[in-house]
Amino acid sequence: MTQPIVVGFDGSAPSLQAVSWAGQEAMIRDAPLHLVHATERWTPDALLVPEPAGWEIEAEAAAGQQLQQAAIHARAGRPRLTVTTEIVSIGAAEGLLRAAEGAQLLVVGNRGRGGFAELLLGSVSRQVATRAPCPVAVIRQPPARDSGVIVVGVTGRPGQESLLDFAFHEAALRRAVLRAVHAWTHPGTVTPWTVDPPVYDIEAVGQDEALLLAQVLAGWREKFPDVELVQHVVHAHPGKALAEASAEADLVVVGASHGPARALLGGLGGTVHAVLHHARAPVVVVPH
Repeated sequence: MTQPIVVGFDGSAPSLQAVSWAGQEAMIRDAPLHLVHATERWTPDALLVPEPAGWEIEAEAAAGQQLQQAAIHARAGRPRLTVTTEIVSIGAAEGLLRAAEGAQLLVVGNRGRGGFAELLLGSVSRQVATRAPCPVAVIRQPPARDSGVIVVGVTGRPGQESLLDFAFHEAALRRAVLRAVHAWTHPGTVTPWTVDPPVYDIEAVGQDEALLLAQVLAGWREKFPDVELVQHVVHAHPGKALAEASAEADLVVVGASHGPARALLGGLGGTVHAVLHHARAPVVVVPH
């Protein structure tokens, strides 16, 4: 059976947008859609008010009703879409991470119910993007119309095979143009102890970086000959360059390293953090 696409739903507007986007993605990938809803836990106030009788039953019933409405929303215009639902009571992030173990893609809204408007990325979105074993799509308001362009951030460093594989496959499925963005701020160093030169020729370094990008993508061009590939090299911070490129894209794909070292550094790197907060299109974070 095809691995499902899992989407988190909590009744908020951003999560409903995530359900709609996930439904479309499931149709593109010919995959089933699995909706996950975490029931609210009773949180006593300062007076330590005990949990009311029947709270869990009522919370689960309300969650079930919301899930059914979300499933109807996901199927709208997609009668062949297979949709299943699940209610979890272990917390939203943990429930989604557990469901993601058997998924090909996990989809969440950029903020959940109760999030402050000025917080562009909710805690659940941040946790799953940091820890999920599969790619995570973080959805804010999708573009009003399709541009037919997918943007992928390419560093040129080893270990981005899973990122490029996802980006090329997605472009092939959507028949979209894939725009590979490689942003640099300093000349690449050969060894960890090499010191960046205080003065360098920006044009010459830019040519070197363009050659690096071409070399990284050469094999992928052969593997996906039908995907129209555009290479873009820019002298700027990667997060800023990708956020700007998102204004003319249907999707932005970025890579994030997982593991103990990344966890000690707070989860997401600076580039991914910037893109998730400032991109103007849905963002997929691919672990590597």
